[in-house]
Amino acid sequence: MTESKTTPTLPAGVPMIRTIAMPADTNPAGDIFGGWLMAQMDLAAGNAAARRARGRCVTIAVDGMAFLSPVHVGDEVSLYARVLSVGRTSMKILVEAWRRPRHDFDSVQVTKATFTFVAIDENGRPRPVPEPSDPLDALTCDYA
Repeated sequence: MTESKTTPTLPAGVPMIRTIAMPADTNPAGDIFGGWLMAQMDLAAGNAAARRARGRCVTIAVDGMAFLSPVHVGDEVSLYARVLSVGRTSMKILVEAWRRPRHDFDSVQVTKATFTFVAIDENGRPRPVPEPSDPLDALTCDYA
């Protein structure tokens, strides 16, 4: 029996962030720095977390991240974020990073990771995540 490889498909919806990889984002070898990509992913996850929690949130963990494809200078990088679960004060958010060469139409998945955020109050203490106010929240969340 032969093992079949499936190609990931672009996530549904609109990217949370779309940016262009620039020369300033490279490491000493001239490749796009993995830390730059992870920062972009954290921004996308943070945007989704703040929207869902309707307030300030902080990153407390990132689960497993493997780089599947390199990002090159000039590539358009799209970051898709989806709330996977919501606890009392925390949320797990899946972020997928995809790249599209500047003069092409096809996107390739670069990496994905699950970010855990905690909603905090004005004193930096954990606060409850409110119930969803928009029916679309319920479509992208599995409430724990």
